[in-house]
Amino acid sequence: MANAAQEKLEEFVFEALRAGKSRADISQVFGEAEWAPDQIRSALRAYAEVDFPIPAPRPRPQLAPRDFFVYGLLFTTLYLTAYYLGNLFFELKNLNYPDPSAKVYSYRDPHEHLRWGIAWLCVAAPTFLGMSYRVGRSTQEQPGRRLSPVRRLLTYLTLFIASVSFISDVATLIFSFLNGDLTTRVLLKIVVVALIAGNAFWYYLTDLRREERAI
Repeated sequence: MANAAQEKLEEFVFEALRAGKSRADISQVFGEAEWAPDQIRSALRAYAEVDFPIPAPRPRPQLAPRDFFVYGLLFTTLYLTAYYLGNLFFELKNLNYPDPSAKVYSYRDPHEHLRWGIAWLCVAAPTFLGMSYRVGRSTQEQPGRRLSPVRRLLTYLTLFIASVSFISDVATLIFSFLNGDLTTRVLLKIVVVALIAGNAFWYYLTDLRREERAI
């Protein structure tokens, strides 16, 4: 039903542009008809602003198998990098500020976990940076790729995960403070999670806003 309504909206835009109406007038008419602003922008963006008697349609975003591979690998390596970067800091924190009440170190070697973290980072981080560079160049050459449904879905998923992590982090900080357990160990863990989640949220939120301004 929503797709049918959007198609009718775009058909109206096509006829209005062909009749010589300005985009500002079309937006005003849609606003008076109580269409949502994002629907209006999407319908207007469906046609390029070119000097031609007939409105020229823009390419529509499509689900391409290539996008599943490219963006799937990009965001998977992002999650792995974030996880093992945080895990590396946690292990260093445990080595420098051991918890006397914890018995976990009696049956495991913390240095082995450090080596695993470094090994994963040596693979995941360069892959993520390389994929980011490749995707960035691809979107500069073909801006329409920024509207890939797979990319947008994974971007919003990343924002969701980062938001939940940050909210949980703040809740842990408040609980530890109220419980009187706000030690250096706990504070360092909270700071690491906040930095990783906060930077991921800021980067991808900025990317979405840049995309919206471009649209």
